[in-house]
This record gives sequence, C-alpha cells and structure tokens, in this order.
Amino acid sequence: MGLLPAWRSVVFKNRGSGLGLAAIAYVGVDYFRHLSPRWHERLQPVLWTFLAIAAVIRVPFYKHWSSELRSALPFIFSLIFMLSALLLEAISVRFVTVVLGSDWHNSAQALPDVGQWFLLALNEKLPQTMVNLLRARIIGLHHYLMLFVMLGFSVLFNSIEAPGLGLGARYMFTMGVGRLLRALAFVSTILPSPRPWCASTRYHIPAHPHRWAQKYYVPYATDSYAIRQVIHYDIAYADPGDYHVEFHPNWGLMSFLIDFLRPTPPDGSSPWYHLLKKAGGGCNDLIYSGHMLVSVLTAMAWTEAYGGLSSILIWLLVLHSAQREIRERNHYSVDCVLAIYMGIFLWKLIGIFWPTKDASKKRRLIKLERVQGRLTQAAKDSDIDRVREILKEVELSSQVRQNPKSSAMWLFSGATIFCTITVVLLAFMLTSDG
Repeated sequence: MGLLPAWRSVVFKNRGSGLGLAAIAYVGVDYFRHLSPRWHERLQPVLWTFLAIAAVIRVPFYKHWSSELRSALPFIFSLIFMLSALLLEAISVRFVTVVLGSDWHNSAQALPDVGQWFLLALNEKLPQTMVNLLRARIIGLHHYLMLFVMLGFSVLFNSIEAPGLGLGARYMFTMGVGRLLRALAFVSTILPSPRPWCASTRYHIPAHPHRWAQKYYVPYATDSYAIRQVIHYDIAYADPGDYHVEFHPNWGLMSFLIDFLRPTPPDGSSPWYHLLKKAGGGCNDLIYSGHMLVSVLTAMAWTEAYGGLSSILIWLLVLHSAQREIRERNHYSVDCVLAIYMGIFLWKLIGIFWPTKDASKKRRLIKLERVQGRLTQAAKDSDIDRVREILKEVELSSQVRQNPKSSAMWLFSGATIFCTITVVLLAFMLTSDG
C-alpha cells in the first residue's frame, strides 16, 4: 500500500531553497557596485569562491553523468545554432543602422510611446522612494545569463532534475530561434530610435542612403502623390538620381558583406567582424527587445525547472527590467511587450518538440501503477525473486525511446536555418542589383 508513495518520494525529491537564496545573494551582492564599490570588490569574490567550491565538492557525488552525456550532442548543436543566429542578428543590426544613412537618423523623429507617457505620469504621482526604486539598475542582461548558469549547475545539488545540459540545450536553441525571428522582424520594417542622437555619437556611417533605399524608399518617403503613384503602378517609377560612391575595403571572400555593413574610410582596412563588435544594439528600434527575450527565457526556465518563491521574484525583476528599458528609452513599449509574449510562446512551443526530461520517470510511474497489484502480492508472499523481476520490468519500461517530437524539433531547426539562408541570399541579390 505504501510502495507507490515511497516510489514517488524517491523520484520527485524535495527541493530546498538553496538555489533561490544563492540567486538573491548574487543579485544583491552585485548591486553593491552602485551602493558601495568597496564592499562589492570584497563580497563578490567571496560569493563566487563559495559557490565554485560547493559545486566542485558535489561533482564526485553526481549520479546522472550518463544522462548528461546523452544530452551533450544536442547541447553542442544548440550552441552552434545560437551562435549562428547571433552572428546573423549582428549583421542585421549593422545593416538597419547604416542602410538609410546618418542624415536620416539625424532628422527622424522618435515614435510616440504611450508607455513612456505613462511612466512619466507615474513619476509625478508616486513617492520619490518608489520612483528611485523603479529607476534603480538592480538587474541587467548579464545577471539573467548568470542566473541561468546557476540554474543549470544546480543539478549537482538535485535542485533541478537532470540533465542540466538538456536544459541548457533547450535554452540556447530557443534563444537562437528567438534571435532569428527578431532579426527578421526589425529588418522587415526599419523604425527610428527612441534616442535620435545615437547614430551620430556612436558610429561612423555614410551620410547618404544605400542605393537600395535611394531607389525604393527616398522618392516615396514624404511625397503623397509619389506614394499614390507607386501604389497604383506597383513599380519604382521615380528617377533615384546618381548613386553615391561607396567605400570598398579589401575583405577578400567576405566582400559580399560590404553592401550590408557599409564601412567608411575612418574604418580603414579593419576586418568585417570589427564592425560587428562595435554594432552593439544598433541605432534603430529593434523590435522586439533582445534583453527582454533573455530575461523572459531565464524566468521561464527557472519557473519550469525550479519554481518556488524565487521564480516569482525573478518575474518581478523581469517586469522591473521592462519598465526600465522603456523609461531609459532603450526600447519602445511595444518591443518589451512583444518580447514577453514571444519569450513565453517560444519556450512553450520548443517545449512541445523538445524531448521531455522526465519522460522516463513518468513511464516508470505508469508502469509501477500497472504492476502495483502483482508487486504487492509478491511482497506478501515474500517472493524476493519475483519482486526483483517486477522492479526490473519497471526499470526496463523507462528506457528512452526515440521521441517523434524530437525528430520534429530537428526538422524544425533545419527548416529555420534553410529559410534564414534563403532570406539572406535574396536580400543579397536585391542589394547587389545595380
């Protein structure tokens, strides 16, 4: 009678609050850089040393290395996929920053943002202490990434279910898909930055538009008659004028990127990746927010894998980050709202196709429920061999079989990469067309 509850207690171990306390300690200690830099310099090495020693001590007692090894290949694939997506995103960020030229950036007006209005109105109504709390830079992008790393390593302490590499692979794969969709979104429609001075202070970019923008955008940007005509004829009929001469450094095999990155003489003979390192977040509104995507995916992973009160705290920090992104005009409100939607949606969507981490445990429980009567009878008869035979049958039922959903996931990733390459090649052909 007590066999099934006992089995469940073994499979689903109680999880303490250690991970949540470690997360709070990490964020709190790091915030000391603003309150007291001296104490921050003292406390941060102590905290990281303590956490590292605790993890190393637990390594010899970890019992799920075989599960981690099975997750190694998906982890490596997801890492490569995410890095490829980030590279494409960086090229896209640079492209949308330079394609219209610095003259457009200097003249473009920021979009009206009701979210910004709302926060400014709150500043007039709330106590100054509350306003200061909303303005405080409590948590940033690197914090969310490190919180996820802590979540992954907490598998050593049985705080989350193994494998940790499996959770990391799902996180990176979802991040890669999110970054690709984000790049397609902000490249599709170029929006002005909430900070109009950005381009002139951060980059050396050509003042004139790219020849593609000069032909297909400039003649129809403000003239109502021209816009009506291009809608009617559905062809770029206006004379774009003479194209400006572009600077062409010698990038060898990567010279095809010149049309996308638009280097300038001050960049000299710098390699192409030098421009990407300086691209940062660009100087356009990049819908949706990449920072918020990272924070939401971290919160989703934390809630699903660990849960508890600490997950509620992380979601509160996500909302704090969102209002601060809007308040500091790093993004429009729509960017943060969409990032929250997309982060939740993508995590759930990828989870449908991703091999479930606890599938074997669920199969064991189902099988155990089916054989509970036989197991109880064998125990009453003191038939130890029969008990062992039934338990072995339960264990064999948990053998991991190829999940058709995992095959669908790999097909989905391949289709995503194929579509991305197709879009890039199409854009290359259009921009290279004289």
